[in-house]
Amino acid sequence: MSQPQKGICAEPNLHALYLLFNVVDEDTAQLRIKLAKMLDIFDHYDQEHYEAMVTGVVAIGSNYWLELYPGLIPLELAPFPDIHCEDRQAPAVPCDLFVQIRADRADVCHAVGSEIYDLLKDQAELVEQVKGFRYLEGRDLTGFMEGSDNPRGMKKLAVAIVGDEDTDFAGGSYLHIQRYRHDLDRWNLLNIAQQEVIMGRTREEGVPFASEDDCSSSHYQRCRVLDEQGNPVQILTQNMPYGDMQSQGLFTVSCSRSPKAFSRILQSRILGDRLGNYDKLLDYTKAETGAAFFAPSIQFLKRNGV
Repeated sequence: MSQPQKGICAEPNLHALYLLFNVVDEDTAQLRIKLAKMLDIFDHYDQEHYEAMVTGVVAIGSNYWLELYPGLIPLELAPFPDIHCEDRQAPAVPCDLFVQIRADRADVCHAVGSEIYDLLKDQAELVEQVKGFRYLEGRDLTGFMEGSDNPRGMKKLAVAIVGDEDTDFAGGSYLHIQRYRHDLDRWNLLNIAQQEVIMGRTREEGVPFASEDDCSSSHYQRCRVLDEQGNPVQILTQNMPYGDMQSQGLFTVSCSRSPKAFSRILQSRILGDRLGNYDKLLDYTKAETGAAFFAPSIQFLKRNGV
């Protein structure tokens, strides 16, 4: 099986740097070489600073894929699902390239990001950069545990990595990113019990409420979606808080072997069910960006980068 990029299923880190680029140059052959070279940059810093646990992901936007790699296309590659309902929204802001850098040292993230920026700056415009950080014991800025429902161990591969269903792109992963901005002033007016009802789990331990105690509009329940066969839909998330004293939120990165999983969960959260039960957490946080990407296997990037 082709080898997934190391950052797809990596364990959480203390720091992250997310870079989004739009390509402004038509020399796609040179760009393919540079994307493959990014893997060498990740490996170099991982070896030089092994204690920092450096990982990275390089992903190509759904709108830019055929221009960069004409010919074959990942079987289910599709644009970001632009969904709106009343005052809830998941806006699509397409982008050509997404680079995720994570490490347990902020200086190493910066060093890797600087090399990647220098590598791409002649061909691509940096349109957004976001620094993520681990908050307390791995919590969102809302105070609740983040990623507690993620698959563990080898289950990560089954959830996040394309397999034999698309042999040309085995080892790859469909990525969706969103940047949410929290209204923490309103959120912090709620007492802990009210926050727990909205989240559908306890704040301290992150334990989900029993189904009879949970309402259908909790964040936990709206993210519990079944497929056509009645099986739970799962994605692997690598979300991290970001922000300063004036603006805070959550940068979300969702990895899956099929983009349908992310779309179903997003529809459940925003559109809700037939009774109008939507994700009440969306009353306190707003998605400001959204884009769809595919992160090919290491072998694919290197094979096409010569």
